[in-house]
Amino acid sequence: MDLASLLQLAAPVLLRATLLTLGFAVAAMVLGLALGALIALVRVLEVPGLQWLMRGYVSLFRGTPLLVQVFVIYYGLPSVGIEFSPLVAGVLALTLNVGAYLSESLRGAMVGIGQGQWMAGASLGLTRVQTLRHVVAPQALRMAVPSLSNSLIGLIKDTSLISVIAVTELMLATKELISTTFQPFPLYLAAAGIYWVLSLSFEQVQRWMEKRLAFPH
Repeated sequence: MDLASLLQLAAPVLLRATLLTLGFAVAAMVLGLALGALIALVRVLEVPGLQWLMRGYVSLFRGTPLLVQVFVIYYGLPSVGIEFSPLVAGVLALTLNVGAYLSESLRGAMVGIGQGQWMAGASLGLTRVQTLRHVVAPQALRMAVPSLSNSLIGLIKDTSLISVIAVTELMLATKELISTTFQPFPLYLAAAGIYWVLSLSFEQVQRWMEKRLAFPH
């Protein structure tokens, strides 16, 4: 099979798989960011009891491979009566994993804001929560954008691990095409190129966000 025929055959399959991969990544990004923000707030505000629980969660999901987490959620949980479809299990694993990393990025940025900001809020009669919301969080978000973006770009590539639970995202679709065409080199290159384009697109979003959130001079 010549290259033109191979690309004509592979293009529709890879396009559908790319859209599914992008959907996985965006869903996990949104949910992971919400989860990470909640965990960061709990830990910064030192909510009794919950902060230790959140610390354990972050340690667990940062300290174990994503592939193992996928297996535990999809293959392990049914043994205790909890079962998810491949799509739900994939999004859940990605969300829990990236949420742990995003929480540390956000928490680190909040902690990096000087104590003077907290004291200024208190002097204005703001509670600790109000100071966090109106004074600390906006500044921390600006500081955290590069780190958050790196985690989210990494998430795009991590979606390839979901292929192990039979979700036809980009990597599994590529493998299935190879099994029928016996053309691994051009197809793997095509998949790599798609991942690269997606990562470059998110890098552009990162630069745009950095400009929008930049401190005024």
